[in-house]
Amino acid sequence: MSGHSKWATTKHKKAAIDAKRGKLFARLVKNIEVAARTGGGDPAGNPSLYDAIQKAKKNSVPGDNIERAVKRGSGEEAGGAHWETIMYEGYGPAGVAFLVECLTDNKNRAASDVRVAFSRNGGNLADPGSVSYLFSRKGVVEVTKGEGVDEDTILMAVLDAGAEEVKDEGENFDIVCEPNDLVAVRKALQEAGLDYNSAEVQFVASTLVDVDVEGLKKNFRLIDALEDSDDVQNVYTSMNVTPEIHAEFAAEEG
Repeated sequence: MSGHSKWATTKHKKAAIDAKRGKLFARLVKNIEVAARTGGGDPAGNPSLYDAIQKAKKNSVPGDNIERAVKRGSGEEAGGAHWETIMYEGYGPAGVAFLVECLTDNKNRAASDVRVAFSRNGGNLADPGSVSYLFSRKGVVEVTKGEGVDEDTILMAVLDAGAEEVKDEGENFDIVCEPNDLVAVRKALQEAGLDYNSAEVQFVASTLVDVDVEGLKKNFRLIDALEDSDDVQNVYTSMNVTPEIHAEFAAEEG
């Protein structure tokens, strides 16, 4: 589980997503707005916008919300905020590295929210550059397991498109590639008739930190506190959860 949204956290995350669906929608809509502003409002000519729209649809964001976000971002409709990306670095409990990506129109508010979340949940902010070197930018396409969807089938579909590896994450497969190959890998999947949940550039930890159940719970609390902030767009961690720890955690959570 090289991140906060992988299989070991599925049950935890589903509960959190149900409770915070409004926040999730807001993040996905913000992604669309920024993609449209950066690369134009036509998904056919703007792969980032295409992927942002697909992810929003997968998460049941209403079509009207998607359409308005594209119009705001592309300037067809007034009201779009000036979003700025800021990365914060830190360490959570058990020495887990954190990269926190904010998309905000108020830097002071974002900084305050992130600082408070770390200080109240056993973590600490780090100087710029002291954590980010542990992560690499990678294209990641998430595919849900299902009938006829196994590692070999996926590999056959995406190997020639630039995929580096296919990771078994329990309920999903993650196809990892260089960011520049993301569109080619996604298209190769589509041409093979395989559905996918999301295709986006993420930060992937190169060195993982194993945690026990207590460490897992403490880091979840920090992740939740960070994601409570409207300015926090993505949280990436170096946390690694073994199948044994996942089973123990799932049993405790009931």
